[in-house]
Amino acid sequence: MTKLMPKFEQHRTDFDYCQTITKRSSSAFYTAFSQVPLERAWSIYAVYAFCRTADDLVDVDHDIDGLMALHQSLTAFANGHVPDHPMWRALAVVFETYEMNLDVFFDMLTGQEQDATFKQPQTQQALEDYCYYVAGSVGLMILPMLTANPQSIVKPAVELGIAMQLTNILRDVGEDYQRGRIYLPSKLLAHYQLKPTDLHGPLPSANFIRLWEHEAQIAMNKYEAALTMMPQIDPVARPSLLAATLFYRELLPIAREQHYPILSQRVFLTAERKTQVLNQVSAKMHELALKEA
Repeated sequence: MTKLMPKFEQHRTDFDYCQTITKRSSSAFYTAFSQVPLERAWSIYAVYAFCRTADDLVDVDHDIDGLMALHQSLTAFANGHVPDHPMWRALAVVFETYEMNLDVFFDMLTGQEQDATFKQPQTQQALEDYCYYVAGSVGLMILPMLTANPQSIVKPAVELGIAMQLTNILRDVGEDYQRGRIYLPSKLLAHYQLKPTDLHGPLPSANFIRLWEHEAQIAMNKYEAALTMMPQIDPVARPSLLAATLFYRELLPIAREQHYPILSQRVFLTAERKTQVLNQVSAKMHELALKEA
């Protein structure tokens, strides 16, 4: 059995709570990061539990007061008071262990507040700013668990978060429309001669496919930019981060292969496709090892 640092062992049940949330909410994320050394994995689960709590307060519970209460708890945490809750106790250990940045936790809540008072972005820049707040910030939260030099790769880490969120948006266009949200910028819809009702589906128009591919190419470019940080990621964490990155990226070609069903259903990776992606991870790891030899 892996020997844990005492402070992690003392809070095992708190980290178990966070692990359960992660495993239940995102099998791909959990599968990827369950492979890093245990203290790093537990720390990532604690961060994920915070993000999932905030996201669920907005998207599941529609509880704006709850989101404000979470903001108040984060402020108390920033001032040295640890709320009596498993997630906060686990996060306290994380903050004692790694050089964490509290500002990005507040940034993430800013993104959730934008969702709670949702307005369709008008421009690509507004969309990417939103993507930073809800996802780029998360990349910065977990960066200290992945590298000894987080400050040197802030930009590609943010690009990765934005790419993943753009992928979420492209995967969930129809589902988001049904919830009254259109994340694709209004100016982009106008450029491709689309009306909001064109997102109702079930079948995408040729113009919608062109818009989707435009946004998908932006996401792919950001994935490529993000992959430049891999040499700076600690070797024990590289396979996990690569897997998480490539699992998300693979959703885009899957949607294309399935003729863009995203207005009526969500695409996902089959077990076979996940195995193919993990083979890509192994190949890229071998490539990195050869470059560093």
